[in-house]
Amino acid sequence: MIYYNSKDWIKPILHFHRFDTFQRLLPALVFLGLLTLGVHFLEVKYLKLEDDDNALISNLPVMHSLLGFAMSLLLVFRTNSAYDRWWEGRKLWGSLVNNLRNLAIKLDTWLPPENLEDRIHFRKWAGLFPTALKNHLLKPATEFALDEQAHPELEGLAGSSHVPMKISQTLHDRLMQLQASQVITQYQLLMINAEMQSLMDICGACERIKNTPIPYSYSSFIKKFIVAYTFTLPFGFVFTLDLFAIPVVMFIFYVMASLELIAESIEDPFGTDSTDLPMDKLANAIREDVHRTIRLPRQRPAD
Repeated sequence: MIYYNSKDWIKPILHFHRFDTFQRLLPALVFLGLLTLGVHFLEVKYLKLEDDDNALISNLPVMHSLLGFAMSLLLVFRTNSAYDRWWEGRKLWGSLVNNLRNLAIKLDTWLPPENLEDRIHFRKWAGLFPTALKNHLLKPATEFALDEQAHPELEGLAGSSHVPMKISQTLHDRLMQLQASQVITQYQLLMINAEMQSLMDICGACERIKNTPIPYSYSSFIKKFIVAYTFTLPFGFVFTLDLFAIPVVMFIFYVMASLELIAESIEDPFGTDSTDLPMDKLANAIREDVHRTIRLPRQRPAD
């Protein structure tokens, strides 16, 4: 994901990344410019309709001004809905960061310093949960050979249909064993329950966003509306703007179509595009925090 200083105007204007809307819309913009030029030649130069009192064609901009209000409302609602999905995903991963940190702090405090086996167990599986969640949300779009090489522990869970749930179950089982052997108390188990329960709550909320896309009929209607609206603009604008109608029509299409493309790119925040959430970066940061917090005996300061 690319970030800019909010006060910096030059770099965002001059920088074109591979998902920039201008590059993706360039063929359509060129076609629309040629269409406007052709309409201008047909109506003004060949048919000379500007000399006639043709109310139907000359009043087309009035229709476009009325439809433009409805179009603006649709695009605002579309972009807001898409951004809400992106922001909710970011808040969920932010909650995952905080909850796993709290979980690690409690475990490091409660586990006996010499309990090497349990400390390694919780460092391993609590640290791997974000990576497993990231892979789960990306399926089946990509393969995860790199993750499996970096974390061979995940290979043992490859046969599980829901790896994050399997890891959560593993953590729960070990906590129950610790409570049964009186390493931690019943009260401590209740205190840590909120962080443990949040793992699957966050996973389920992410799955809801991932598996419930914006209705196709709604997105399809907006695309058709944009095309019908902008591709009929030249028929009325060439009378009042002459050849200046070409850049005006192209700019209007660029703005409207770009808003729809931006909404499409952020409505599913769990992907690998530059506009998606940096899940890999977040997962690595959480794992490092967990490993740093749940200390091994040699990492603990001497009394």
